[in-house]
Amino acid sequence: MTEEKRKMWQFPWRYKESIAIVLGTITIGFILQLITGKFNFLMFGSPVNLIVGGVMILFLVLFSFARKNPVYQWFSGVPFAVSLIGGLLVLGIVMGLTPQLLKFDPHDTSIFTKLGFRQVTSSWAFILIYFLTLLSLGALIIRRLIAFNISDYAFYFNHIGLWLLLFAAGLGAADMKRYVMHVQEGEVEWRVYNDNGDVLELPIAIQLNDFVMEEYPPKLTIIDRQTGDAQPKSKPDYYQIDEKRPKASVFDWDIVVEEYIHEAIRKSDSTYYHMPMPGSSPAAKVKATNKTTGKLSEGWICGGSMSQLYMVLPLDSQYCMVMTQPEPKRFMSDILVVSKEDGEAQTQLEVNKPLKLGNWVIYQYGYDNRAGKASTYSSFELVYDPWIYPVYAGIILLALGSVCLLWVGNKKRRKENDME
Repeated sequence: MTEEKRKMWQFPWRYKESIAIVLGTITIGFILQLITGKFNFLMFGSPVNLIVGGVMILFLVLFSFARKNPVYQWFSGVPFAVSLIGGLLVLGIVMGLTPQLLKFDPHDTSIFTKLGFRQVTSSWAFILIYFLTLLSLGALIIRRLIAFNISDYAFYFNHIGLWLLLFAAGLGAADMKRYVMHVQEGEVEWRVYNDNGDVLELPIAIQLNDFVMEEYPPKLTIIDRQTGDAQPKSKPDYYQIDEKRPKASVFDWDIVVEEYIHEAIRKSDSTYYHMPMPGSSPAAKVKATNKTTGKLSEGWICGGSMSQLYMVLPLDSQYCMVMTQPEPKRFMSDILVVSKEDGEAQTQLEVNKPLKLGNWVIYQYGYDNRAGKASTYSSFELVYDPWIYPVYAGIILLALGSVCLLWVGNKKRRKENDME
């Protein structure tokens, strides 16, 4: 006798049914996206996210009483989990291939925008799959905890860590706030502007004691006096000033930097002297010799600043040598931060070296680009995330689980080798 072929939607459900339900969920998400627009995460602001999280946990606990039911077995089983991961992977690929936007263009009516491809993490399809993943993963964890076995510690670390990470990162997103604060040197600021241009007073203040910038030496290049194009036009030559390597070749000229002053002020006779003060700018005394004609040109070149004009070195009737603006090497803000809840902290804030104070993380954001090192203010990005600690806990548990899996796998391999 031949075994009767199992019909679809006949228990136990497997991959066909799981894939169909995931695809159906994504389709429902697209329909909701077209009807209502993107999902509004602000609805999950505290205490709503706490209530939703509590309801999810209560549902999982009550649902576990039906763990012998075939629906529960499928919901917490491998086929559905793999299908959900596949759905998240597809949406992740869409997010990677489609430029993500912070704000929609009101005139953008393309199908990709309408379906939420421009903001995948705010689309209904992603939100629905995300919640199903949380529930499915939570059901699996509870089922395994009921049949607790200490030898499954790697599984518990991995899955509980992943669930906690997804739970805190998703539900806590509505409570995360980002602000940009501009602080004048020597002053204290606690106000920021929201997206509507309204002034907000924060429970945290920043005092900017000093702003310091280090710069790379500027570059020299030769431009066309009529068009301003650097030469040669197809691939311009630049020479970054280096006092240890004062000789170079730029376009059709051999140049020698005879003197370089990084913080220079112009004299009345078109020469420069060293004076570290606001408004000073790099200047160099250069000698340029044409490789073909041997014509010699020499003089001072300055890139200029907001306080003094630039100076170029004429080479002939068509070309002249100029100095570019120096690029920032490092900039730092000496600040004092005072929080109503977490006290105060003083630090020298740099790029990629943020300050953490309670639930606040403060980053060096910017400065007055036109003024450069003479900037009178510094900009800071302030991120408030009260869910960051549960996220860290999830990451730590996930990392421990990964290490434990490697340990268990290595242990099993040793046993197999000993048996041989």
